[in-house]
Amino acid sequence: MVDKTTKDETTSAANAFDAVKDNLIRTVDEVAKVQPQYLQSISNLQLDYIQTTKNMIQTAFAAQKQVTSNLNIPSAAPYSEIFVRQANEMTNNAIRAVGINNQLTINALDAARENLKIYNRTVDAVTEFGTNVAKAWTAFYTQAQQQFTR
Repeated sequence: MVDKTTKDETTSAANAFDAVKDNLIRTVDEVAKVQPQYLQSISNLQLDYIQTTKNMIQTAFAAQKQVTSNLNIPSAAPYSEIFVRQANEMTNNAIRAVGINNQLTINALDAARENLKIYNRTVDAVTEFGTNVAKAWTAFYTQAQQQFTR
């Protein structure tokens, strides 16, 4: 027979666990609430950086183009065509490399999400197993204790 003190202690411990669990879940929920705002702010900042970079490039090259057109430099047409072709090839290769890197990054993030799902299922299974072991041990202990007191 379990006395009242043991039941009160068990209930008190269960209440403490529930309170800590509830508080942790509330904390995670609060973080989750602001996550979309953080993502939007980061995205807006990135877009502003991109636009600023484009403006800087356009302004710098417009100024250089104007300066060189006023200098009356002899024609460099044969070299210009080679330079333009090579610059286009290098840019296309860089864009392809960035595209491949982006796809690898996306695949890695998707794999990480899948791993989190697997981890979550594993934690559930291990917890269920541990709970079943604890129940079996408690039942065995209670039965052994009852037989001993008879």
